[in-house]
Amino acid sequence: MDPQVDIALVRSWIRSVAAAVDAHKDQLTEYDSAIGDADHGANLHRGFSAVLDALAAQEPATVGDVLVKTGSTLVSKVGGAAGPLYGSAFRAAGKKLTEPTADTREFGEALAAGLESVRRLGGAAPGDKTMVDAYAPALEAFQRVAAEGGGLAVAARAAADAAEEGVRATVPLQARKGRASYLGERSVGHQDPGATSTALVFGALAEAAEAASGAAGAGEAG
Repeated sequence: MDPQVDIALVRSWIRSVAAAVDAHKDQLTEYDSAIGDADHGANLHRGFSAVLDALAAQEPATVGDVLVKTGSTLVSKVGGAAGPLYGSAFRAAGKKLTEPTADTREFGEALAAGLESVRRLGGAAPGDKTMVDAYAPALEAFQRVAAEGGGLAVAARAAADAAEEGVRATVPLQARKGRASYLGERSVGHQDPGATSTALVFGALAEAAEAASGAAGAGEAG
């Protein structure tokens, strides 16, 4: 049985994001040291650690409440561009989800609102060597599966795979936005740290959705 997006699943997603950031913080900083400020991993780790504390103290009534709290905390706790960009994405997504549960299509619409917010704030387009290069293909894959009637777990896994492909595609690109753009041609040959962390976010979503799907299936079998 494919799960709906509910408060428990979204909380699980954010916990998985925090765990992925913790596991990969040094790698993210390594990528950022080549074309940025060398603080992306540390900043996100600090931010999602604060998010976990904030969510532990929260009693959300809707799925959106969890995501808005996540976004607001990231904005207040994360320096550089990552805080405003990730914060605005989670907040915009959360504002679209005003019920205790959401179906796969509704969640896809929320993810789309997140991407729109990122693009509006950062001015980046696909090909600019930013987080958009992972987010845009992930969203496209998610919404394609949802439109075909696929469930959350399948859509989330398709999104995660597409985000990973998007990350790899940033390596030969020349950065056109953000601090990396100051390097010009020297940014070519480096994996974008923002796209890399975005792929971690979608990978964590797939893990949370698949775990919820497996639990639902086990419950039905029992």
